[in-house]
Amino acid sequence: MTSTSRGVQRTGASAGCLRVVLGDQLDREGAALRDIDIQNDVVLLAEVGSEASGSGAGIRSHQQRSAVFLAAMRHFAASLRGEGARVRYVTLEDRENTHSLTAEVRRACAALRPQRVIMTEAGEWRLRAEFEILAAELGQQGYPLEVREDTHFLVSHDDFATFARTRKSLQMEHFYRQVRRQHGILMQPDGTPEGGQWNLDHDNRRSFKQAPKVPPLPRIPRDDIIEEVCRLVQTHLPNHPGNLESWIWPVTRDQAQNALDDFIEHRLPLFGDFEDAMWGGEPFLYHSLLSVPLNLKLLNPLEVVERAVKAYRTGHAPLNAVEGFVRQIIGWREFIRGVYWHAGPAYRESNHLDAHGRLPDFFWSGEAPMACLREALAPVVAHGYSHHIPRLMVLANFCLIAGIEPRAVGDWFFEMYVDAIDWVTTPNTIGMALYADGGVVGSKPYAASGKYIQRMSNHCGNCAYAVTRRHGDGACPYNTFYWDFLLRHEARFARNSRMALVLRSLEKLGDSERQAIRQTATHYRETFGITPTETAFSA
Repeated sequence: MTSTSRGVQRTGASAGCLRVVLGDQLDREGAALRDIDIQNDVVLLAEVGSEASGSGAGIRSHQQRSAVFLAAMRHFAASLRGEGARVRYVTLEDRENTHSLTAEVRRACAALRPQRVIMTEAGEWRLRAEFEILAAELGQQGYPLEVREDTHFLVSHDDFATFARTRKSLQMEHFYRQVRRQHGILMQPDGTPEGGQWNLDHDNRRSFKQAPKVPPLPRIPRDDIIEEVCRLVQTHLPNHPGNLESWIWPVTRDQAQNALDDFIEHRLPLFGDFEDAMWGGEPFLYHSLLSVPLNLKLLNPLEVVERAVKAYRTGHAPLNAVEGFVRQIIGWREFIRGVYWHAGPAYRESNHLDAHGRLPDFFWSGEAPMACLREALAPVVAHGYSHHIPRLMVLANFCLIAGIEPRAVGDWFFEMYVDAIDWVTTPNTIGMALYADGGVVGSKPYAASGKYIQRMSNHCGNCAYAVTRRHGDGACPYNTFYWDFLLRHEARFARNSRMALVLRSLEKLGDSERQAIRQTATHYRETFGITPTETAFSA
């Protein structure tokens, strides 16, 4: 038995079916494995270098992201072997590894001569295209490839397409209500939403007046598999960003369920009130950190939602906390996936605001000049994580108002976050965060000045910049870039009714102040290394 076919009993024997499982499809009940013949079928999992490097040229996946995928895949393979399944597992260090998923399927077919090949649809456009080419090739060779729809999600591609056809614009709120009605989630018998309101976001904007008491995350033991993949990543991917000093991520079904239990018990009750809050040195607060096991398919979204709803029904958690969490799972998560497949592969190149600035080097080192940026970047470097407000209103907001090129921002989020998968990262950055799609996802840009950060955090009191100033020496760069952003796009946003109130504030700025804002913005771009091209900031 060679390392290439590690775990395959009766090496050289033909397979009934070859069942291909990708690294983000680790669901024993998933479409590719639902009718597996344990005795005769072979399951293929492959660690390939092309995926460790991300989906774009030059992308270096965070060390923790690579290690999490490898550890979860190896644990999943071990659990299948525990059932008696035949597993063909190709390791990253295998000398025969082609480092291409489609090439590994070809190699497995040549070795095992299966009757057919079965897989769940790939979760990104690039892989889908590669497997479509492979399907035609294998069919000619007598190995028909059956691609099954991913049943992990509540909303199918056809259902989202139907929703999109009935709407002039794609708004998550309408989509979210439709999903809740369809699945009866937080609904009353008369068909109205629990509590009489669909969205309780207005109740979820409290900030901390003093240091919060945050329960610790559940401990994930660094077992032999985790230690092995950490050494592997450090050996094979030493120049990738981040580090492996900490380990907070579940990589098995049992660990994922324990993480869900811990969140429901200890953090969900306060999640709603402080959903948008930030506090120095507390990157996790009351957030679930369940996006990683969800995206690996170690958890099912419906089971997660049902647990949260049960916490409300039993009086353990208030409605605003449960509704806010449910909206993240069956609202944004399902909606963003639908947008990804609806918009097409060219969506990632969208640049509606004509932004071409360079992403500063401190996004990788974490050594940013502003306190809020340092606080937002620290857990990204250490854990490949930050919760949604630092992502959207600190990191992405900086990129938006400073005019940084959207594809570069999307690649950075894909590179640095453990929960990054193309269908997640691309619509969230290109659409929601950067308004680079011109309003497909959001009806207006999520642009904010330093006042928002001051209101929702304690960061500004520890910063070298003055949040009270718009321009000049020591002015908060968020203030400067925010007002410069509005000035640059004043004519463009004049056609957006949701920007009318904000744009009226520009009328109060005299010519001298406008010029001072522009000069300070230019100074900050040069200082931070953003270095735009001549066309970068045209309106």
